[in-house]
Amino acid sequence: MNRQVEQLLKEKPELSEEMCQKAMDFAVDQVSSNLKEFTHSFKKAFSEDGFYKPTPNVNWTTGFWTGQIWLAYEWKQSEELKNAGQIQIESFLDRINRKVEVDHHDMGFLYSPSCVAGYKLIGDEKGREAAIKAADQLISRFQPVGGFIQAWGPMNQPENYRFIIDCLLNLPLLYWATGETTDEKYREVAEKHIHTAIANVIRDDYSTWHTFFMNMETGAPDHGATCQGYRDGSAWARGQAWGVYGCAMAYRYTRRLEYLEDFKHVTDYYLEHLPSDLVPYWDLEFGEGSDEPRDSSSASIAACGMLEMAKYLEKEDAARYRSIAKKIMASVVEYYAVKDEKESNGLVLHSTYSKKSPYNTCTPEGVDECNIWGDYFYMEALTRLSKDWNPYW
Repeated sequence: MNRQVEQLLKEKPELSEEMCQKAMDFAVDQVSSNLKEFTHSFKKAFSEDGFYKPTPNVNWTTGFWTGQIWLAYEWKQSEELKNAGQIQIESFLDRINRKVEVDHHDMGFLYSPSCVAGYKLIGDEKGREAAIKAADQLISRFQPVGGFIQAWGPMNQPENYRFIIDCLLNLPLLYWATGETTDEKYREVAEKHIHTAIANVIRDDYSTWHTFFMNMETGAPDHGATCQGYRDGSAWARGQAWGVYGCAMAYRYTRRLEYLEDFKHVTDYYLEHLPSDLVPYWDLEFGEGSDEPRDSSSASIAACGMLEMAKYLEKEDAARYRSIAKKIMASVVEYYAVKDEKESNGLVLHSTYSKKSPYNTCTPEGVDECNIWGDYFYMEALTRLSKDWNPYW
């Protein structure tokens, strides 16, 4: 990491225990107050003018709302929260049984913070059943030629023969499934995907590709591209954060030292491209003084990755990454978190779901709003800073 960034970090305050508890108390109260509207329905992926609207359980993001309910339950031990979580688990079991919008790789995002969490916390057997079925769905998208889980789109078509960096956070579902069933097929798919993904999505300068295409005939690497970043060669901020957290998870489950080194390099690149308040613009192409929107969700995701990796590092390195995570979260809490329920029914403002640029293919949605995973990882980071947390991932 360069000296300028080290100096910037040195000057920033850490999130105090008192600030952390106060922020988590507000978040839990906000989640609890939302249950009236969002127990039998789910929050949409992003807010509109600061407020989420209800949606049925159809999007790839709904698990992050249930995950907030479980994090709130861990904090408050409320029967109301537990009951709401169980109601939503029933919805996830119904969804996987009827195969409602599950033909993609995001089974981990859907089923780890909802059903795995509910099973770990209260032994919910429907959660266990749903999550194992979701793991089966996820491995059905594995492509042996190339060794990866295809992200989306019909299988075995050249234009869809790709994976994306986000999928590193879907893989813990597979490790959990092997642990529950003793069937090694889930773990084997996960490790093949990790190897293929990390070998290809990390560029020579340790920035990351959002999506990477493989040759359908030979399985050889073909090319990287972006859907949601500013341009193909830039580093999409949330993608780089998925890389931080994803490398930490890859090391957690495999203990391969090269993934530890990848984590350090990818994290350094992320930190070196942050503005002075430590919360990135939606693409790391943009720096201090830009009028582009931020993506506060990226900050919370990266902080969670650093806190996860700190558990496996030597004392000095572990303390360093925990300190950086605390500094990032201090900024998120102070300048980005919702402070008044009249302002928003979400938790963290100034996120960007997807922003259209002249060079990408995305649909503009949720720009400078709350988004549901940003709220979830905000609560996860605060939880990690409050106790020795047993991850849902």
